[in-house]
Amino acid sequence: MIQMPISVLRFPLAALLVLSAALLSFPQDKRNDRPQEPGATPLRREDNKKPPDPTRYTYEFTKAEFIVRHILIEHDALGRGKITFERRGEETPIVEPIELSIAALGRVLGLWTELRFLDSTENYQTAKSFAHLGTYKLRMDDGKHQRTAEFNWSNNKVAWTLTNEYRRVSDQAILIFNLKLARELQPLNAPQLLNEMESQLTRDGLSDPYQLVPLLNELKTDEHIPLIARNHADRLLKKIEK
Repeated sequence: MIQMPISVLRFPLAALLVLSAALLSFPQDKRNDRPQEPGATPLRREDNKKPPDPTRYTYEFTKAEFIVRHILIEHDALGRGKITFERRGEETPIVEPIELSIAALGRVLGLWTELRFLDSTENYQTAKSFAHLGTYKLRMDDGKHQRTAEFNWSNNKVAWTLTNEYRRVSDQAILIFNLKLARELQPLNAPQLLNEMESQLTRDGLSDPYQLVPLLNELKTDEHIPLIARNHADRLLKKIEK
């Protein structure tokens, strides 16, 4: 049997009646009873979203005599896409997902915009050919218009800077792939690859070193690779995080 608190039992009956009457007479909120006016229904979150930007950006480099003889980067307006590269003497291309960092994407899209690429008809190729250094192709497709520009050297500083940005993206992506491969199959290659990473860091040759932090954190404790490589990874990590 439930025992009622003494304070409730002593509560005067008249007071209870007065309280009940007050609650019944309290005005109710009628907002839900009124029909909503046309157009007054709030939009759902997804209704406010802009449609995704369909623009696709492509960078391509080709030089048959180079160790990496062909590189193709394709990405969307968010910097997400893939990199395809082929090594000399290998028939099967390597395809890896790629995502430009926010900083790298900002630089790349800013350069595309500065070029006014789709509206331009400029030939970026200089009068003198440097084909022995390889050929570059830049391509943009916004779903309605598309354009491709091909050159091996350019005096247009913006176009040349854009190719350099993509070169840094590809160098970083290929380096990451090689390091992951070394961890799994060729651990003795790790020290040399980390030397290459440091060299590229020193000459600002990578797209965004902060994207290397997760990998370096794994490498510094990976007992499958030589101790010298683990220590080097730790030093590089501290260098990047300064």
